[in-house]
Formats: sequence, structure tokens, C-alpha cells
Amino acid sequence: MIDYPIAIDNDLAIWRAFNNNSWPALYFIDARGHIRHHQFGEGEYELSEIVIQQLLAEAGAQGLDHEIEAAPDSADLRSPESYVGYDRAQNFAPPGGEVWDKRHPYVYPSTLKLNRWALAGDWTAKQQFVLLNASGGQIAYRFHARDLHLIMGPSAPGTTVRFRVMIDGQQPRVARGVDIDGQGNGTVTRRRLYQLIRQSQPIVDRLADRREA
Repeated sequence: MIDYPIAIDNDLAIWRAFNNNSWPALYFIDARGHIRHHQFGEGEYELSEIVIQQLLAEAGAQGLDHEIEAAPDSADLRSPESYVGYDRAQNFAPPGGEVWDKRHPYVYPSTLKLNRWALAGDWTAKQQFVLLNASGGQIAYRFHARDLHLIMGPSAPGTTVRFRVMIDGQQPRVARGVDIDGQGNGTVTRRRLYQLIRQSQPIVDRLADRREA
């Protein structure tokens, strides 16, 4: 027996309101009624579960898979969600421009403006993700928020990848997220959302740098 409400859209009013052209189409809406993510077509089931857990945690749900529960700090939030896959990537700032679907040696720009991100090392930028081809790769992001998360996963199931996070060139220490230690060390074990930074007041523009160890 189903004991929760289900919206019936026989006249396609909801379909048209969302200007939807895909089936299935998943829209993930947070507790304030904002669309935070969407998935068109089959697949990306684990990512969908990650998004659901994140939104439940923000809404105050307890007993979730990861220790990220805290009310969102909207008053200090100046950085939007972003994607690294080129299908929905925004604010990617590589010197010389982007290269899609090919191995490319990226270098950091001399400076990064707020909400811009960049890669360093041997990467392949794909439609849904970026793939690190050789050890020593780095990703940097200048952000203004209490928390910083990144969805990561090993390229082969059952393998692990060690990484290190720096904030403004220093060890995060008390600003560490639950998935790293005070020196910034962490390990990717499976594809999921990793909490890299959770800082206390005051919240200012910060530069986070994640490096493969």
C-alpha cells in the first residue's frame, strides 16, 4: 500500500510547466522549493542517491549515510553549485581555453576570480565528469561558503585514491570536512559526495586546492 501522495499529470500540465522533453526525468527539489539538480534519462542512479542524501541532510534529516548534517548557511553563501563535466560546467577558467574529450595537460591560471575553478595536470574533460589520467593532478576553486563538497570516485571499482586538500595554501586543520583529516588528507573509496571543507565564522573568499596524493 502506498501511503504518500502522488501527483497525477494526465493532462501534462506539470510536464509543460517544466518544459520537459525527456522520459524519465527526475527533478530534485530542496526544502525551500528550489530545484537543485535534475537527471534526464536512465542512469546516474548513485549520483541521484547522493543528491537526495545531501538535500535530506540540509533539511535536518538524521541517521544518513554521511556525516554532513547541518542547516545550510544561506546568509554567507556566495558560491553556487557547479559541475565539472562540460555538459553543465560553468566558470571553468583554463589558460588557453577548454579541450573536450581529449587528454590535455592543464595548468592553473595566475589568479582565480570568485567562483572560478581550474585544473592542473593530465586530465580528460568529459560530458559528465573530468578524468585524471596520471598522478599529481590538481583542481582548484575560489569559493565563498561555509562548506565545500566534491563528488569523486575511483576510475576502477575496488580501487582507492589518496588526495590532499589545502585552503589558501595551508592545511585546513579546524576547517576540515568530515572526509579529510586536519592535514587535509583523505581517500576516495567509491563514488559519492565528499565533504572537504567546513569552516567557522567569519566566512570569506577562500581558495581550495585538491591534489591527488
